[in-house]
Amino acid sequence: MSTYGTTRHNPNRDRVTDYHTTLFRRLIWDGTVPLEIRINPKHLPANSERALESYFIQAPRVSYLPLVLPEIRRFFADLVFDETGAKDIKDEDWWFENTDGVPLKWHWPLGLIYDNFTVSQSAKVPNPSSSAVMPMRLILHLASPPTDKLLLSPSQEACKQAFMGQLKEADFIRWGNTKRITGLRQPEQDGLWEGIREHNFDDYWRVASKITPASGPHRTQSPAQPPNSVSMHTRPPSAEPTGAPDKEAAYNVRNVPVRVYLPDGPVLQGPVPPMLDDAPNTLANYLSQQIPLLFPPRPPGSHHRPAAGQKELAHALIQGVPVPLDSEMAWLGVCMAGADGWVNICVGLNH
Repeated sequence: MSTYGTTRHNPNRDRVTDYHTTLFRRLIWDGTVPLEIRINPKHLPANSERALESYFIQAPRVSYLPLVLPEIRRFFADLVFDETGAKDIKDEDWWFENTDGVPLKWHWPLGLIYDNFTVSQSAKVPNPSSSAVMPMRLILHLASPPTDKLLLSPSQEACKQAFMGQLKEADFIRWGNTKRITGLRQPEQDGLWEGIREHNFDDYWRVASKITPASGPHRTQSPAQPPNSVSMHTRPPSAEPTGAPDKEAAYNVRNVPVRVYLPDGPVLQGPVPPMLDDAPNTLANYLSQQIPLLFPPRPPGSHHRPAAGQKELAHALIQGVPVPLDSEMAWLGVCMAGADGWVNICVGLNH
């Protein structure tokens, strides 16, 4: 991409590095997902306005279902529920499921819920008629929540505690301890969640920058990538060698916090070192180790592209973006992780 080409040799390298890292983080933060909220008709109170039983919302990817519940409730309370029936509805009984009948977890970011559903559909629709982005339909139930599957209550406080738990786990995976997150003052820890709740990028990253690895690389001695469009696309200036090694840099963490979500399958999680034998660990390396049937190992020097006549069996979706397989895991951990610190890889099937 020409944008990277125009900045690779800028003499003010530190400022360019900060700009590109912030740019990717801002793009992730500003990402949204289209949702259609439809109430289970069996749970509608008598005398409700059934012609308005759906509500459409463009929700932030980094947000959570408990954070959009107040807006959803206001719509249905004002326009759908009758006044008498609304009094008997308890928020703690609300829960959502997708159109496949799968209950949606309160502690999953909305972007992950959307991407996971998208890849699950890729396994069922071999020839989709359109690639247009369509709203994901969520079925809202007003009673009988399956607490054994939801794991949490729909309260914002429960979601906050789950969010902080994810941050601490990601912190431990990166550094082998949780000193960075537990070392924050209580107002700073609360500020992380407030940044999510208020959808305020600056407030969130003012604190998150203290626990997130720097974008600078680990090595200066490793061979440079060839100056072609592939390397420029998958290692923008935010991950270019800039000088002395930084112990807080992305390529010096113990592991990158990563989870892999398969279509209607288990969630995979394991150690993901940023470097392998003094070379950057890539998405292709990692996926070929975890699921070699879908991502068979490529021969050295192939730039992780299939051989002539061989088709890619699957693709990796991160933050709604199909990511090139030669992307470096350390860079993904800095620029493509969610607000909870995790790189969530949703694997979709190609047809």
